[in-house]
Amino acid sequence: MYFETFCPVLTPLAEGQWHSLRTYVLLAVILIALSIASVVGVVLKRREKVGIESALINRFNHKLRVWWMMVAIFAFGFLFHRIGIVVLFGLVSFWALREFITMTPTRRGDHRTLFWVFFIFTPLQYLLIGLGSEYYDYYSIVIPVYASLFVPARAAFAGDYKRFLERSAKIQFGLLICVYSLSYAPAILDLKLVQTDGEPWDGGTASVLVFLILIAQLASVFERAWGKLAGRHVIAERINASRTWEGLLGSMVTTGFIAATLWWSTPFHWWEAGMLGAVVTVMACGGTMTMSAIKRDRGVTDTGTLVQGHAGLLDQIDSICFAAPVFYHFTRFFWV
Repeated sequence: MYFETFCPVLTPLAEGQWHSLRTYVLLAVILIALSIASVVGVVLKRREKVGIESALINRFNHKLRVWWMMVAIFAFGFLFHRIGIVVLFGLVSFWALREFITMTPTRRGDHRTLFWVFFIFTPLQYLLIGLGSEYYDYYSIVIPVYASLFVPARAAFAGDYKRFLERSAKIQFGLLICVYSLSYAPAILDLKLVQTDGEPWDGGTASVLVFLILIAQLASVFERAWGKLAGRHVIAERINASRTWEGLLGSMVTTGFIAATLWWSTPFHWWEAGMLGAVVTVMACGGTMTMSAIKRDRGVTDTGTLVQGHAGLLDQIDSICFAAPVFYHFTRFFWV
């Protein structure tokens, strides 16, 4: 209501539409910010010094390259409307799960189990998401209940008992994080949102999805930045020496502030958006730490090679994987 009062030109195109002019404005803000950051990266590259500054600048430019690619892919999916976004996330889940599984060598007895995981349960999860929120009772339990029971049973039928528990747990966890958790991001598109006072929200759910992805990505960036600037107490040095408690706290405040300034793209009040930004930051940190622990355990540096000189796809979306189901259920409980 307040948004329409001050910015009447940004009202929705049509009632019930999954996207609105708010979505386009939010995407425009992201593109402008990326353009400015890219210019800054070019300037810094020309003035870089030998040593740590060079490494930081290169990492910054690599990260920008990944973000541009992510925005381009998301915009391409956006052209095909809601179903395009669902299919896009389904493909991302498939590739992320592939990276996760390849981190640990599989045995021959796992191949048929993996066939069911990749070609039955993953498409089924996104098919149910695509059918709409009416199927929430189904897509909320297919993987955590039925797939979690099916995977070890199918592996047992293969007759290979060596490292059975480890192999089954790895497949189950990969399916839970890369497919089930991430699928809650496009599921946001089907929520019938209301404002805190119970009034129907006339914005598009696509802007809420963009809001989630943006703050989840920013949370990881600000956590690393604050860790460099003020980090003193490492959370778990043997897992990830660059993640500090000061970085997490600084990111919660900074990401929460930015989320609060973007409240107009959501049905949340500014302070509610800020609190959700802080919650997403905590979940993003949890995702990063969890993936770091898995990579340490498997003796790998990155989950893949999405972009030359940078990490894999799963390294880029681990924050979204952990934040999406929590953000979805908070939103569904309080704003539906």
